[in-house]
Amino acid sequence: MPTFYVENFGCRATQADGAAIERQFLDRGLEPALLPAQAEIVVLNTCTVTASADQDARAAIRRIHRQNPACQIIVTGCYAQRAPAEIAPLAGVTQVIGNSHKHSLAELALSHTEEQAITNGDFIPASALVPRGRPSNAGIFVSDIFAHTELIAAPVFDSANERTRPNLKVQDGCDNRCSFCIIPSVRGQSRSLPLDRVLHDVQRLVESGYREVVISGINLGRWGRDFEPQARFEDLVRALLDQTGLEKLRISSVEPMDWSDELIALVSNARRIAKHAHVPMQSGSDRILRAMHRKYRPWHYREKIERIHNAIPTAAIGADVMTGFPGETDADFEQTRRMIEDLPFTYLHVFTYSSRPGTPSAAIPDQVPVYVARERTRILRELGEAKKLAFMHSFEGKSLEAITLNTARGDFTEALTDNYLKLRLRGRHQANRWLVAKIELLSEGALTGALMPGQVTGSLLPTPAASRPTAPAL
Repeated sequence: MPTFYVENFGCRATQADGAAIERQFLDRGLEPALLPAQAEIVVLNTCTVTASADQDARAAIRRIHRQNPACQIIVTGCYAQRAPAEIAPLAGVTQVIGNSHKHSLAELALSHTEEQAITNGDFIPASALVPRGRPSNAGIFVSDIFAHTELIAAPVFDSANERTRPNLKVQDGCDNRCSFCIIPSVRGQSRSLPLDRVLHDVQRLVESGYREVVISGINLGRWGRDFEPQARFEDLVRALLDQTGLEKLRISSVEPMDWSDELIALVSNARRIAKHAHVPMQSGSDRILRAMHRKYRPWHYREKIERIHNAIPTAAIGADVMTGFPGETDADFEQTRRMIEDLPFTYLHVFTYSSRPGTPSAAIPDQVPVYVARERTRILRELGEAKKLAFMHSFEGKSLEAITLNTARGDFTEALTDNYLKLRLRGRHQANRWLVAKIELLSEGALTGALMPGQVTGSLLPTPAASRPTAPAL
């Protein structure tokens, strides 16, 4: 059997898809390679949310073909779904498999002839899509993503943290139509992992020794809305608390419309839910939010963040923010900057707008100059760093619950607090342990801590990580 290697680009959902692809190969008896240069099959699981994401994928194809010209390069994911004809002619690419066929990727990869591949799905010879003058022998497996209801999912284990906090994708696709976003057209309609499957996978992780699990999705708060009868995201959260032995549940990004009073109360009152809320914002300008086709207004967003903060004063609160959306004026940007300054954010993910072919915003004539957008990005990132540092300062001398991310190799052990602060603990501690850390702030803006009777003292600092229980075969 050939060896394989999967390289993922982009978001948590892409990483989760990559884990499921790895599972497909392992179930067929293939052996994973440590590096793409050592693999006979290399899968590039791509992102297409920005133009630079597409460029990263093409650069990776060139690099892998140069390092390992004999390998079979399969390109899948969102870029493959959106623009297969751009990818198929690239040297070394043997198959382009869109999200529509990702659930059959290993089967398609192991098909050795075109005749075999045709029987497995909607095979399109590259010659039918690739412009003349750009010859390609690659097969393209792409069809209407909205006709597909499959959701592939497997836990993602962060190798940087030696697999102490697995991430489970429980929802995929999106029914929103934000004018800047290509994701619905490459991931399709919102669809949810059935409740019994989520409970089964989480309980298996618990039984394998994992103590914190992150649940994620493309539009996580819409989990269950595609069921008949409909279910709610709050139902999933309650079921995980009531029907599994999970010690800590961490919720990834949830849109502001889906932060109901009930969900806020759940996160506030349940000790087993991490005190952490990531709430995409995008802009503080009402005019820009309307042009983005976002489903809330600035005052709605402000109210949600204030409710979360009032209910959970120690919570980490983060946001995605975009600069340079077409038509964004200095006044629009200033509304965004001021709103961020006013609200109790503890960190920001700031992105510069990237025009995506096929999205409504790409056709808006008033595009913001790149240098202007990048300067706005710099300003907001500096503001985000200042807020993060202030949040860290607020815990100096206090105690926080933290999970160790590694088994120490030196004088410190890395950990993550319940409210999403990276902590460097003094002393050597085993990975995957809950400790109570007394916080100290180092002069370089890092939080540190050390072991005391019944307590650990820690410092907040971004660092690497390490030890893990055995990953279950889910």
